[in-house]
Amino acid sequence: MMDFILPLVTFFPLVALLLLWLIPARQISLLKGAALGLGLVEFALSLPLWTAFDVARAGQYQFAFQKPWMPALGFSFHMGLDGIGLVLVLLTTLLLPVILLSSWQVTDRLKSYLMLYFLMATGMVGVFVSLDLVLFYVFWELTLIPMYFLIGIWGGPRRIYAAVKFFLYTMLGSVLMLVAILWIHWSTLVPVEGGTFARTFDLPLLLQHFHAGGPAQLWLFGAFALAFAIKVPMFPVHTWLPDAHVEAPTGGSVILAGVLLKMGTYGFIRFALPLFPAATRMVLPLMVTLAVIGIVYGALVSIVQKDVKKLVAYSSVSHLGFVMLGLFALNAEGMSGAVLQMVNHGISTGALFLAVGVIYERRHTRQIGEFGGLASQMPLFAFVLLFFCLSSVGLPGLNGFTGEFMILLGSFRTQPWATAVAATGVILAAVYLLWMVQRVLFGPLSNPKNQNLKDMGLREVLVFVPLFVLAIWIGVQPQPLLDRIGPAVETTLELMRSR
Repeated sequence: MMDFILPLVTFFPLVALLLLWLIPARQISLLKGAALGLGLVEFALSLPLWTAFDVARAGQYQFAFQKPWMPALGFSFHMGLDGIGLVLVLLTTLLLPVILLSSWQVTDRLKSYLMLYFLMATGMVGVFVSLDLVLFYVFWELTLIPMYFLIGIWGGPRRIYAAVKFFLYTMLGSVLMLVAILWIHWSTLVPVEGGTFARTFDLPLLLQHFHAGGPAQLWLFGAFALAFAIKVPMFPVHTWLPDAHVEAPTGGSVILAGVLLKMGTYGFIRFALPLFPAATRMVLPLMVTLAVIGIVYGALVSIVQKDVKKLVAYSSVSHLGFVMLGLFALNAEGMSGAVLQMVNHGISTGALFLAVGVIYERRHTRQIGEFGGLASQMPLFAFVLLFFCLSSVGLPGLNGFTGEFMILLGSFRTQPWATAVAATGVILAAVYLLWMVQRVLFGPLSNPKNQNLKDMGLREVLVFVPLFVLAIWIGVQPQPLLDRIGPAVETTLELMRSR
């Protein structure tokens, strides 16, 4: 089974999609139960990746699967997983059933809604396990389609605008990346049997044999980096994100913050940095500057938001700026912290979007001014919101602290002044999140519309339980994750040095 574990985890969501398609649309309860059960099966199928993963070889690709796809064109169905891909795949499969359980209130075109999440799950897992550039690109583009429809059909009043903006931004970067992939393919020959040479899209082979001069490498890096920067999103190509988050349904916001944004940061560490090390050095000051601007800008804009969901959306711009700062520290501490923070952001910010969904379902508003004093009326909700705000701030003992600390430690060694400015983002995060908590949860319960709100029920509590457990576990004992992430980061750094 382990020889086929990666294709199984990648394509089981498509099987689940077909099973959901067979259920009549009017069977709402059956559709919800089946979707949740299939989501849990997908998570269960991914667990052997953790238990069977050889930590001693965490820097190497494991569970390798390679079959010819279109050999005449150089395509191969090549999959593999190192420590970086491992943690991101498990984050994806964990969030899938969490999102499905949180979407219980959705009834409009429910079957299509659920099927789109499973289609997106295949694309997201495929991105993290692909070792062929064309296969990676196919999965990368596959995630675009379901997210476009989730925003455009089940989103808010400005859903069409947000969906089109999301599509155009992402598609622009993707097309340029495709051109760069084709250029790499046609400019690289690798030795094959019989003493001949052939072109390939295989990433491990390209890392051995692909070489480009300074100007060409810089242009190629730019094409990849633009696609990944839009997905992160980095300043100044971030403007699609707040619109997409605000208009998306709750589940769409969670999967967008939890996984889709990580595809951009993953793309940098898996493809852009090792393929184009010289260009990386050339643009390092620019990338660090943009990361720091994103950290401070995202935090300052979050402070002035009146919509709690938009506040959390802009906080993602700031938090992902920390991830980019860690990646471009180009040392083990910074990059390992960046990968760990990818996971932490998916947990904490995903939970905050779920918490926003809880109060939106009851009041159908996200305006901070409409609330106040909810702690006395909804104590369970108050605990959840405060807990994950503290997690997002980086309180020691919770998951956000370790990642941010490692990023600042690693980046300070190479960019001390940039790190000093970026550290203000930690203070500003406490300002906008705790100020939001104070205005939403505390003070008098003066708005009559809030006086009869029901607290979270059992289903809503169960949505947060796995994220709560992970936030504490990673905060107290992050070493199991770092044991898997660290060697993979070292391998990437060694590739860059050797190339």
